[in-house]
Amino acid sequence: MSLFDHPDAKAFILHWGEMGTQWGVNRSVAQVHAMLYLSDRPLPADEITDTLTLARSNVSTALKELTGYGIVRRVHVEGDRRDHFVGETDLWEMLIRITQERKRREIDPTIQLMGELAERLRNDPSAPPHVRERIVRMNEFIGTLGNWYEQVRSLPKSTLVTLMKLGAKVARFIPGSGKQEG
Repeated sequence: MSLFDHPDAKAFILHWGEMGTQWGVNRSVAQVHAMLYLSDRPLPADEITDTLTLARSNVSTALKELTGYGIVRRVHVEGDRRDHFVGETDLWEMLIRITQERKRREIDPTIQLMGELAERLRNDPSAPPHVRERIVRMNEFIGTLGNWYEQVRSLPKSTLVTLMKLGAKVARFIPGSGKQEG
């Protein structure tokens, strides 16, 4: 029996594919991820291809991308020469790996460029002051965000879970963070 045979599993896989496009992830990649996340056993690429009715090249590309993120891994199944794949099922581990890879691909190059631009603008008297001020401010903001991410990433999962559950209540531990009157 295929995962796609159960209507709720099928709905999850299809929805995950749609949500993936909203997050900038190819629909096929997101659907393959969802299928491997739900699967209770390693799956060969041809079964994924057949179940999701995707081109073999799409599945191959998706598996390469997901393996690169570290949320899918290749495994050997005894007695079968084909490669099989399993998805990460620890949601925190999945979140950490996806965030880490997205930061590496998207944020780190921006931090580098902003730093270079800010440095050049600090020494460029011909630059319009408002451009200099805004780029320097963006550089500081993104740098602070990157530093915050690195600090939070090093926290134990149990601490991250507690922080998430605290939500806005965490502000009560910060001096002077009481509600401001509007």
